[in-house]
Amino acid sequence: MKRICCLLLCILMVFAFTGCSQKGEEASASPVSQKRFATIGTGGVTGVYYPAGGAISKIVNKKNDQYNIKVTVESTGGSVFNVNAILAGDLEFGMVQSDRQFQALNGVAEWEPVGKQEKLRAVFAMHAEPVNLIAADDAGINTIADLKGKKVNVGQPGSGNRGNALDTIAAAGMNWETDVVAEGLKPAESAKMLQDDRIDAYFYTVGHPNGSFMEASAGTRKVHFVPIEGPGIDKMIVDHPYYAKAYIPISQYPNVTNTADVPTYGVKATLCTSADVPDDVVYAVAKEVFENLDEFKELHPAFATLTKENMLEGLSAPIHPGALKYYKEAGLK
Repeated sequence: MKRICCLLLCILMVFAFTGCSQKGEEASASPVSQKRFATIGTGGVTGVYYPAGGAISKIVNKKNDQYNIKVTVESTGGSVFNVNAILAGDLEFGMVQSDRQFQALNGVAEWEPVGKQEKLRAVFAMHAEPVNLIAADDAGINTIADLKGKKVNVGQPGSGNRGNALDTIAAAGMNWETDVVAEGLKPAESAKMLQDDRIDAYFYTVGHPNGSFMEASAGTRKVHFVPIEGPGIDKMIVDHPYYAKAYIPISQYPNVTNTADVPTYGVKATLCTSADVPDDVVYAVAKEVFENLDEFKELHPAFATLTKENMLEGLSAPIHPGALKYYKEAGLK
């Protein structure tokens, strides 16, 4: 009997020890299991979207212990890809041109076959993005009309850049499929292709300064920015309120042959998300960027003119409730 009691006691001690061990493991695993990851879709590595995403992640990740959120950045095909990936649940956030935000929400352009993307939500707006057209001097392209018959990179399918290029060509009364020799290159490939005489010009909707234009103007083939203006452009801006007149500051590109700032039009970069992303995650991103805005602005020259007020302008989609909560707390809404 004594032996049986001892055996039972040993068994009970083993179970008790195992239970404590499991509880300890669960307690130590708890913080890890609560860790959440949020990915920001950006654009090509030569554009401003990629460093913009990096700047947001850097600011938010400083409070990793407080929010238990780890923000990462992914280089993508740009606005259209980002919208679709956000709504599919593959990305939590994405950099999106203001025109693409409007089109997705309203089910037009690329989204006409699938209809309104009603779960798209805005977080905040960022830098202005002029539509830029840079051409080789020897290609004889001094106006949009001069693109006829030329080899022009209009950008990757599914990018906001391509949408602006096609809008520009159409506003000039041309058909991009028949009137120009259109290429669908990534922005990172464009400058080298221009210098190698494999294209005559390329469109790139991006903030300034930009590494692609610095590279394009650093070679032996002389280049210049082409003005994007005229009655057709003026009408397009009136018809599409997400577009506005802009200019290209040539002081940032000393090697181009322009002698004055170049007129064009543009959009705004915006950070978007989905209605399905938790409020506290979006709240954390909005709060940390806005409350560290001075530090944020130092992370890229394109952010220099940002204010808390103009970061809430140019948003076509409803503001996500998580971001709106912070803006109300801060007296911005």
